[in-house]
Amino acid sequence: MSIMKLYGYWRSTAAYRVRIALHLKGIDFDTVSVHLVKNGGEQHHDDYVALNPNHLVPTLVDGDFSLNQSLAIIDYLEVAKPGLSLYPDEVKARAKVQALALDIACEIHPLNNLRVQQYLGNDLSLSTEAKSAWIDHWMSIGFSAIEKQLVQTAGCYCFKDQISIADICLVAQVYNADRFNVDMSAFPYIKRVVDNCNKLEAFQLALPENQTDAVM
Repeated sequence: MSIMKLYGYWRSTAAYRVRIALHLKGIDFDTVSVHLVKNGGEQHHDDYVALNPNHLVPTLVDGDFSLNQSLAIIDYLEVAKPGLSLYPDEVKARAKVQALALDIACEIHPLNNLRVQQYLGNDLSLSTEAKSAWIDHWMSIGFSAIEKQLVQTAGCYCFKDQISIADICLVAQVYNADRFNVDMSAFPYIKRVVDNCNKLEAFQLALPENQTDAVM
């Protein structure tokens, strides 16, 4: 049986999510680095675009099957590789967890990812300070909504005491917030959940700085 390959970049928030899921499920995988900055951005090279026409990471390759979009990949792993589940069993709880993950992955992350930052700087000529203000504004709005939800649902993790896809998305996004010096002091529930997650080996193995292509 061939080992899965994860095409990603050490600092990609979306690739970070998939790494966490793979480690939580105990799945062996090989990492293939796609550097998003050097060589004009390797995600734009023809061989990678043939694999992922969106010019984005991550892409998971499992034998002759390939898949993009981090949440779709995690859902594929959930079904294809049973074991530790990343969703609650009860249908309403599952829907709540999925919604929380989507709030992070679809409402917060896209507004601060690399290609948006490059467009703001290169095409709209925004200064570094203006780009930072953009990131801080949208992340703070998004995290405020997440914090209110966690007041209602959190135990050790986003949903009571079960690790879920919501925790995966939250940890990766908070790492990104810390990278951009977003003030997280107003979000104690988020901090508690992230701190609890980062005590676990799977989250530590997935940390960006622990990847073979990391450049600090």
